[in-house]
Amino acid sequence: MTIATRKAGLAGLAVFGVAALLAGCASAPESGGSTDGSNAPVASDFLPCMVSDSGGFDDKSFNELGLAGLTDAAKKLGVKEIHVQSNSDSDYAPNITSLIDQGCNLIVTVGFNLAAATKDAATANPDVNFAIIDDNSITLPNVKPIVFDTAQAAFMGGYAAASYSKTGIVGTFGGMAIPPVTIFMDGYADGVDYYNTQKGKDVKVLGWDVAAQNGTFTGGFAAGTEAKQAAQGLIDQNADVILPVGGPIFLSAAEAIRDASKPIALIGVDADVFVTNPENADLFLTSIMKGMQPGVEAVTTDAAEGKFDNTPFIGTLKNDGVSLAPFHDFESKVDPALQGELDAIKAGIIDGSIKVESPSSPK
Repeated sequence: MTIATRKAGLAGLAVFGVAALLAGCASAPESGGSTDGSNAPVASDFLPCMVSDSGGFDDKSFNELGLAGLTDAAKKLGVKEIHVQSNSDSDYAPNITSLIDQGCNLIVTVGFNLAAATKDAATANPDVNFAIIDDNSITLPNVKPIVFDTAQAAFMGGYAAASYSKTGIVGTFGGMAIPPVTIFMDGYADGVDYYNTQKGKDVKVLGWDVAAQNGTFTGGFAAGTEAKQAAQGLIDQNADVILPVGGPIFLSAAEAIRDASKPIALIGVDADVFVTNPENADLFLTSIMKGMQPGVEAVTTDAAEGKFDNTPFIGTLKNDGVSLAPFHDFESKVDPALQGELDAIKAGIIDGSIKVESPSSPK
């Protein structure tokens, strides 16, 4: 399957494919719902719930996709859902507790930053099932990780950025230096290096050092002054492709680009941001996507049917759990040979002939 040239309808089919795959993942033997006295409720009694991280459910990205998966599942099951938004880290534990008190059967926590609160709550409440997005550190029978090897798709995004760049300088910055963020930055920088090796070029990456595992971070996931300044710093150093990693911080990068009034492209993360943020659609070269919406939907549906287990789902290029979005408005602006090169890179990553490794890749 091509990446840059596929149409929106094919992208939708890819998302459906993730849901179908997840629904078919190996799981524990069915517990039989309420008929055998187990903790698994029948669907009509099932109450799925979610806690956001501090980025909020209107981030046009990470939390919003997770909530869409939860509401899709609730609608399919004919049940209600409850979601609570966290405005700061101190909200995580109280928000989870409030959902337990309301009788939630499955609580989905959105993000690595909720790992400690999720583990504590799951340990104290073994009869409640949990799923956590972007964390694979909890080994409890009632916690299912939903994680993604986004370095694979980010590698392709870095290659595309290097191919597109006219200045020979591309950049990235993140919200916080945590594995779900740095995994994008690792793949991106390695993809640029691969382009340089293949083409004999010297495109530089600003904002992230793979070997040292350090770079530019705003300290949080909110759009605002820090994010705009981080983007502006890259623009001032002549970067003409920028990858902001961390929910709505891309909105501040877009502001900086508008102010700069020169051709600078963005690369989105998590969702196809060309679609989710049409106000800035003209700025997006592509997006590095994770199948969070179908992943949450499938895990929620399985839990309602008594098929919950703690086996992690790991999204990869092979199972369409991660992917690169179409080039959309940039399709006529990229090198005509780029698509074929990306197709070959994808095949190479899948068959192992191209190694993409990040310290943050899920195991």
